[in-house]
Amino acid sequence: MSATRKPQVLKGFRDYLPEHMLLRQQVLGIIRDVFEKHGFEPLDTPALEYMEILTGKAGENEKLMYHFADQGEREVGLRYDLTVPLARVVAMHQNDFVLPFKRYHMAPVWRAEKPQRGRFREFWQCDADIVGPSSSLADAEAISVLTDALHAIGLSQAVVVINHRKLLSALAEMAGVSSDQAPMVYRSIDKLDKIGRDGVHADLTKNGVASDAADNILDIVTTKGSNDELLDMAATRLADYPNGVEAVQELRDLIDTIELLGVPKHAYRIDLALARGIDYYTGPVYEAVVEEPKVGSVAGGGRYDGLVGTFLGRDIPATGISLGIERILEVIQEFDLLPIRKSVADVFMVYVPDTLADASAIARELRSQGIRVDQSVLTNKGIGAQLKYADRRGIPFAVILGPDELARDEVSVKDLASGEQKTVERNLLPQELEVLLHP
Repeated sequence: MSATRKPQVLKGFRDYLPEHMLLRQQVLGIIRDVFEKHGFEPLDTPALEYMEILTGKAGENEKLMYHFADQGEREVGLRYDLTVPLARVVAMHQNDFVLPFKRYHMAPVWRAEKPQRGRFREFWQCDADIVGPSSSLADAEAISVLTDALHAIGLSQAVVVINHRKLLSALAEMAGVSSDQAPMVYRSIDKLDKIGRDGVHADLTKNGVASDAADNILDIVTTKGSNDELLDMAATRLADYPNGVEAVQELRDLIDTIELLGVPKHAYRIDLALARGIDYYTGPVYEAVVEEPKVGSVAGGGRYDGLVGTFLGRDIPATGISLGIERILEVIQEFDLLPIRKSVADVFMVYVPDTLADASAIARELRSQGIRVDQSVLTNKGIGAQLKYADRRGIPFAVILGPDELARDEVSVKDLASGEQKTVERNLLPQELEVLLHP
């Protein structure tokens, strides 16, 4: 006998067991339904891309990329997000799309980062993007679909915080930082929640920002107030910087348009400290945070008008959002935000040897009407043992066909949670189960 091998998975990767997969598929289905209700079309792309496709676009995230030379000595990498592949697709298939192109993509991505709660090396993203328009209406629609998706999966307290990359650029200019070093300022501001004002101040000065300039930046990004108050303050403080003036006006337009789309007022707000670390953003940026319970960010996004142009040679405007499904699933489970099925089956079909053919016919009939039936394969097991098995599986109902029921052209239906059991005429079984399954 050959030596056994220790069964294990790589750190940061997981097996998805049935109970987890049931919730995952449920949540993905809800999000997919919201995306499609907003008119977004499905898209998928390869997990592997040429390295030249993936590099030079995502700043610090590129350090976390899985990459290697394949058997043909090509330099390839696993996608670290779903946005760069979209930009590549648009550039390759530009004549196949009618712009504006609204697409959604739900798939795994990979980053070699330190695993922690809600953060893994393989994880799923759910993206919805609009390619073509540069107007605030497209950004507002992205935020609208994001809030609808979050509310549909039970995160009704989530708030989408909004800022603008050009406003951050104006802050960097105010600090005397060159444009090629501006992402350093963004990344420092992005750490505010983790390391606090003093930590960000130290980070900025360590990277060459004067102490008084760092204070000015922090005074602006830590100011609290209503959307109008924050934008009025930013307009005054950044009046001498064209990027700042443009950003404030675009944010005013965006807030007005979001309101026109009917997004609840409590579901969005301006936050001048929002930076987001990805370098390809060019306009408004957004992040959905759950503050009660305090679990942090569950989604993000923004405008990236230059990304398609890195492949095409001319810019095509684009904006979109991405939901982080792993963090969302943890929140749903921890706070019991959705009813979670324990089994895919609605019904367990119980039989004895003499009734197998009729039990199978009933199972086929129920399946043809959309009811999910698990036909028992427990040979040489009595009715009691089959019912016990179904209960352990978490199947809500059992249909029992014994010799007596067969002779009377009836079946017994048992609620496995309550233990209640009733006799039903065989021809009325589908209607009875529909009532039980959808009260």
